[in-house]
Amino acid sequence: MSGNEDEWLAFKPQEPSPSQCCGSGCKPCIYDVYEKELAQWERAKAKQDKSLLMETKEQSNNSELNPDTFTAFSISSVEQLTEDTYQYKFELPGNSSLHLSLGQHIVLRGVVNGLEFQRAYTPISPGNAEGYFEVLMKCYEAGLMSQYIKTWKKGDTVFWRGPFGGFPYRPNKHGELLMLASGTGLAPMLPILQSITADEEDETFVTLVGCFRTFDRIYLKPLLRDLARYWNVRIFYVLSQETSLEKLPWSYQENTFTGRLNEDLMKTIINSCRRKPFVLVCGSSAFNEDMSKYLKAAGIEDNSCFVF
Repeated sequence: MSGNEDEWLAFKPQEPSPSQCCGSGCKPCIYDVYEKELAQWERAKAKQDKSLLMETKEQSNNSELNPDTFTAFSISSVEQLTEDTYQYKFELPGNSSLHLSLGQHIVLRGVVNGLEFQRAYTPISPGNAEGYFEVLMKCYEAGLMSQYIKTWKKGDTVFWRGPFGGFPYRPNKHGELLMLASGTGLAPMLPILQSITADEEDETFVTLVGCFRTFDRIYLKPLLRDLARYWNVRIFYVLSQETSLEKLPWSYQENTFTGRLNEDLMKTIINSCRRKPFVLVCGSSAFNEDMSKYLKAAGIEDNSCFVF
C-alpha cells in the first residue's frame, strides 16, 4: 500500500459496530452520521483534495450535549494515570448533568494540521454526575487523535456530540454480570458497576476482569479498590507481561493472574461465578474476538453476551 493510500486511510471514518447502535430509533443514528462522513471522505479521496475534509461542522457553546451538533466543553483537570493514559475532567454549568444512559458513548472531534477526524469515547463518570463528566483516553504514538489530545491542558475547549449506543441494563435483570475489559475497555463498565453499587435494591452480582500489561498499567486503582469492597462485587486482574505475583502488593496477589486471559482461565472464572452470568465485553477487536471464542467454548450463548 502506498504512503498516500495510508495517509487517506488515517482519515477514513470508523464504521460503528452493531452494538454501538441502541436500536431505539435515534435521529441521527450513529450509522446515519457515519454514512454522511464516509460520503464526505470518499468525495475528498476521489478528488485527492484534503481540503474537502475540512467541511465546517455545526457547533454549539450552550453546553447541552446533542447528537446533531458539536458542543463546546472546557477541560477542568488533566491527570496522567500511566505513561500513555490520561483522565480528563470536563466542566458542566451549575449542577447540570449529561444524563447518559449506562454504557453510552460520545464522539470527540479532533483537528490536526487543519484536518478533522472523530473518535468515540465512553465517559467513566456516573451518567447522572452533576457539574462534570470524565473520560479515560489512551494516547498512541502514531495516532492522529492522540496528537490532538496530547496538546490539551486545563482550560482548553474541545467539542463533543452524542450520546450514542448504550447497554440496556435494568436492576436485577441478570443474576450476575461478568465484565471482561481490556485496557481502556474498562470505561463502559464503570458507570454500570457504579450504578449497581449505588442502588441498595440492586442485588446483581458483578465479576469484573480487567486485562492489562503490567500492574503499573492498571487504571484507577483507588476507585476499583473501593468498588471491590461491596458485598456483591469481585474484581480480578490479568496481567499479560507480569511473570510473578510475588512482585505485587499482597492485597492484589490473591485476585491476580499472570499471562493472558485464555480459554482455560475463562472457564475457571465462569465456573466461580455465583450465578449464571450475562457477559459484557470491551476491548480491541482482537480481544473481543478472542473473548467471544472462549465464551462459546465455555458454554455461554450469544444471547447472554453484549460486546461494546
